[in-house]
Amino acid sequence: MSGRISIIVPTRNESETIAVTLAPLREPAVLEVIVADGASRDDTREIAQSLADRVIEAPPGRARQMNAGAAVARGEILLFLHADTIVPRGFAAAIVAACERAIGGRFDVALDAEGLRFRIIETAINLRSRLSRLFTGDQGLFIRADVFRELGGYPDQPLLEDLALSRAMKRRGRVAALRERLRTSARRWQRHGTVRTVALMWWIRGLYALGVSPKRLARLYRDTR
Repeated sequence: MSGRISIIVPTRNESETIAVTLAPLREPAVLEVIVADGASRDDTREIAQSLADRVIEAPPGRARQMNAGAAVARGEILLFLHADTIVPRGFAAAIVAACERAIGGRFDVALDAEGLRFRIIETAINLRSRLSRLFTGDQGLFIRADVFRELGGYPDQPLLEDLALSRAMKRRGRVAALRERLRTSARRWQRHGTVRTVALMWWIRGLYALGVSPKRLARLYRDTR
């Protein structure tokens, strides 16, 4: 099981969180940690240099950055991890075990904020994902490298690239919904308000399901935040 996973972390101006995210990643099944930076203007790259195996520069845009990281990855399994997310102990072994029976999958999430409203949000996210077998990047998407390449990687779109890839994975084969929880930032809900953020996310997802283009949705997302 040693050295099977390449972890790819897309970053842009994440100097406040990147060290905490990278520090717990060294487990036996992890082959390498790759940071794909999209033109950070802070100290993200310098901080990551001492904690990652490789820091690469990529065109800004989460999909492009993750694809760039995957292009140089050597692992049999790819884990795409947001820069404000902390993995649970034993995460790597759980991924390897899951990929023995599935093409990839995701984790449950826990938000890093106190209060009932955040418990409700994270429970709803986990339940929705478990029922739909669709998931977002906050949930730590992992996938066998050969399947990722077969599917063409992340689509080059400015929003919902993770949902698009998970949809392709769902069509391709079995996906795992791990109950181990990633601890991820609640900052977007805190910054813009929980009700407003949840409503906006559901609105964007609904329009996407109706066929509205990701470019148009990205503009709507920026204009309504």
